[in-house]
Amino acid sequence: MIPAEGAVDDGGEPSEAAGPSKLAPGLYLVATPIGHARDVTLRALDVLAGADLIACEDTRITRRLLAIHKIRARLTPYHEHNAEAARPRLLARLGAGAAIALVSDAGTPLVSDPGYKLVQAVIAAGIAVTAVPGASAALAALQLSGLPTDRFLCAGFLPAKAAARRRALESLAPVEATLVLFESAPRLAACLADAADVFGARLAAVARELTKWHEEVRRDSLAALARHYAAAGPPRGEVVLVIAPPAPAPAADAATVDAALADALTRLSLSDAVAEVAGAFRLPRRAVYGRALVLRSLR
Repeated sequence: MIPAEGAVDDGGEPSEAAGPSKLAPGLYLVATPIGHARDVTLRALDVLAGADLIACEDTRITRRLLAIHKIRARLTPYHEHNAEAARPRLLARLGAGAAIALVSDAGTPLVSDPGYKLVQAVIAAGIAVTAVPGASAALAALQLSGLPTDRFLCAGFLPAKAAARRRALESLAPVEATLVLFESAPRLAACLADAADVFGARLAAVARELTKWHEEVRRDSLAALARHYAAAGPPRGEVVLVIAPPAPAPAADAATVDAALADALTRLSLSDAVAEVAGAFRLPRRAVYGRALVLRSLR
């Protein structure tokens, strides 16, 4: 049974979690469910029950999860807005021998949240760090996408503004791996349209509400997905975008590149022609630009 949208599901009557046991001092990175409240490991419940303190993004969300599993614990907020002030206090507690669990609102800590700075500081202080793995929206979406899983890059959230988002996509275009991105529902259609323009005819998958009642994975080309969400409007819930890696580049001998450039220059501006050919053959833009100037001067 998966939960209704907007609800936290306990999968039935909550069972009594194992009683708290004294944890060794240190920082514990505990993965929490991404939707279905029973997608949490027994070890994670033990650590949450035994920790001296749980640092979390939103205490209300974490407290709700703990209530489902009948765990009472001390909570403290740790998020992007208070991290600079909260980090020294957590380090002091850890230095005094406390066992502290770090959780995000959903999924694996440190993925698109400020936890990595705390981990860096804890390691620098010579304090133990332990990972308690579990649910991850990025990995769940990758599994469901139907796209290659042997190499992938989780690039997190793209910039909100259109120009910056496009620059970020252009920097990702040459990456020879499946891309996993997080995006807000209101920006999804624009992001897909930019990705289709930058990446070309690549397959992609949009996964939303993973592990929840209204879980959906839509698979198609970037352009087709962009058209769908432009017409349908923003989807409900959390969104993960998975994009296929680039196709193998064709042979890039000088004559072939020159022919492609000559054709592109009849249809496009110099800059756009260079971008098209450099992307198609995966060549440095500077080198293609130089050759384009030569060809244009001979026309």
